[in-house]
Amino acid sequence: MLSLQVIREQEGLVRQAMEHRGVETPLDDIVRLDGRRREMLRELEPLRGQLKQLSARIGSARIPDERQHLIDQTKATSQRIGELEPQVREVEEELDLLLLQMPNIPDESVPVGADAEDNVEVRRWGELPSLDFRPLPHWEIAERLGIIDFERGVKLAGSRFQALVGNGAALSRALATLMLDMHIRDHGYTEIAPPYLVRPEMMFGTGQLPKFKDEAYHLERDDLYLIPTAEVPLTNLHSGEILDWSRLPVRYCGYSPCFRREAGAAGRETRGLIRVHQFDKVEMVKLTAPEHSLEELESMVGDAEAVLQRLGLTYRVVLLCTGDLGLVMRKTYDLEVWMAGEGRFVEISSCSTAGEYQARRADIKFRRAVGAHTEYVHTLNGSGLAVGRTIAALLETYQQADGAVRIPTALQGYLGGQERITPRPII
Repeated sequence: MLSLQVIREQEGLVRQAMEHRGVETPLDDIVRLDGRRREMLRELEPLRGQLKQLSARIGSARIPDERQHLIDQTKATSQRIGELEPQVREVEEELDLLLLQMPNIPDESVPVGADAEDNVEVRRWGELPSLDFRPLPHWEIAERLGIIDFERGVKLAGSRFQALVGNGAALSRALATLMLDMHIRDHGYTEIAPPYLVRPEMMFGTGQLPKFKDEAYHLERDDLYLIPTAEVPLTNLHSGEILDWSRLPVRYCGYSPCFRREAGAAGRETRGLIRVHQFDKVEMVKLTAPEHSLEELESMVGDAEAVLQRLGLTYRVVLLCTGDLGLVMRKTYDLEVWMAGEGRFVEISSCSTAGEYQARRADIKFRRAVGAHTEYVHTLNGSGLAVGRTIAALLETYQQADGAVRIPTALQGYLGGQERITPRPII
């Protein structure tokens, strides 16, 4: 969440940032309530000091009339304090709720724009595959190969669910292992196997609550949420803690299923693996000192790119504009992989820095030296990668004219040396 002090001291900057985002915010109400709160505190705080002085003077008063006068003053002061304190609490509670609705301030390097059309392509890697046959979309390839059972997935759980079968399940496991191996061995992350259920305050810490409550799966009886991404447990691992500066940056990666209602996705991408209710993903999370935030973001993008390059998948890196930037994030790069069967680029990873926005909500701080004041860390997160979308990209990129799919060299060792997946019927 945004600091009230930042809003107070840099209101013009905050107002311009919200205009660039193109969203309505309660900024005017926040400024008004903050002014009211400060006005009440200007009266309340001297009264509290006065009450302490009066209490001390009553104890030392020897003349009855003087003592009674002090008692009367004390009662009147206490009464006024009793009137003001609940008013201040009420205003502060309202302020806190309004502050939760304020988006993050985009970094100055983020391009100003209205929507995805204004995002900026930064670079591309690889060539668009040249096929001498009509390429198929991944869901048709998967059904012909017998590796994904969409029909039975729907039978088991409803729309936007699927079951990976045989080579499909093996491919998913191999991809996750490759991704983890690269991030741990090559990129210096520490693997975390997190809980898949978290308390509401963890979802609050990373910004899913309260705004995106309808997107989450909630277990009412236990008051726990199924995680929409491993970002939630990995970031909140240090919630309420003060880290030593020497430990930064903290780099975590974790493999988990992700659960999302996709409430706003009706009618969009209803086929295949692109937009589903449950999917697997390898997540990267960093906690860093503020001065290294942008540097660590560039490094994280490179870590995600390395996986795509190892798999030989053509992609582009896109810098999101202010109007397309997630409300929690300060700067975001999307990695979009080429889908040959669909003839378009599709997001496969999103890497972001939230600045201190999440750290304020989750109360994650660090101290540069013994006795030094505490500061909020900067939190970063990114997909490294979404496994289902990677399967989709592999199927469309490496499909062959005879209906088989070639397995990239980097994965063959994880699949017992297997080089191709050939069509076979689902049982």
